[in-house]
Amino acid sequence: MKRRLFGLVLVGGRSIRMGRDKALISYNGTETQLERSTALLKAVCQEVFVSQRKDQAYEIQNFANVIYDSVKEVKGPLCGILSAMYNHPGVNWLVIACDLPNLDDSVLWKLVREFESESPQLIAYKSSYDGLPEPLCAIYPSESAIELLTHSRKFKTNCPRKILMAMNARLVEQDNPTSLDNVNTTSEYDDSIKN
Repeated sequence: MKRRLFGLVLVGGRSIRMGRDKALISYNGTETQLERSTALLKAVCQEVFVSQRKDQAYEIQNFANVIYDSVKEVKGPLCGILSAMYNHPGVNWLVIACDLPNLDDSVLWKLVREFESESPQLIAYKSSYDGLPEPLCAIYPSESAIELLTHSRKFKTNCPRKILMAMNARLVEQDNPTSLDNVNTTSEYDDSIKN
């Protein structure tokens, strides 16, 4: 039986190092990263949402809905993830960042197949650079919300990577070691469009 799986694109960052909104950058000349990310999730999830701050006002396509950050106790990506989980309890969440230009549907399908094949547990890709969890391309089971918040309090951190390490998330190997490379700065952007 297929588990209930919603998709979440995280766009709530302030893109300070990039100097412009990373969600609105286009790497292929036809669609923004926001549009591309929501389309990728739409292919593998029953519903797709965009996680953003209340002061953001993206024009969201009709196949995605908005979830505003609402969990005051945490910040950053963790706030977006928990806000989605609290807005839709009982749902598993496939979460991706908006700044992954090499991400494709095969990466998401592999993660979904791995999640479906085991009892529900937090599952993420293993970084091809340091072997640590990639928390912004991961599936967060519905039951993990309380544990995420508990670990955040216990370790006094908002860092999803540290929390996934503490929770012993199951890690999956990447087939393409660059598929989850994120682009955070103007120099990284310049390098990415040259390749």
